[in-house]
Amino acid sequence: KYTKFSISYYWINSVGHRTSIYQRLENAVIPSGKENQTAVISYDHIITSLQNTSSTGTYYCDVKWDDIQITGKGVFVLARDTGYVETSYGWEVLITLTTLFAVLSITATALLLRKRK
Repeated sequence: KYTKFSISYYWINSVGHRTSIYQRLENAVIPSGKENQTAVISYDHIITSLQNTSSTGTYYCDVKWDDIQITGKGVFVLARDTGYVETSYGWEVLITLTTLFAVLSITATALLLRKRK
């Protein structure tokens, strides 16, 4: 009775809209001598790439038999455009300091030349 079941993957977005991702039917083969025993079978599903930031939401897996449905706890996924980009101010600081020292050098030279006359 429980060897035939369906697995479905779906996600629910921030406004509660459910979107189906993938479904498949399974027919588990029970080895001889293992009847009427609990079996654990792992099934993985990889989400290749998120379309855009609207893919943010909680992703779930359902397993359904004829009279039973079990839903996983879900995994929350936050999709961002570029992710975290570490800001680097190296060139900006170098150019600013070089400009400042150049202005100070020119000013100091002008003052020294003016004082000399």
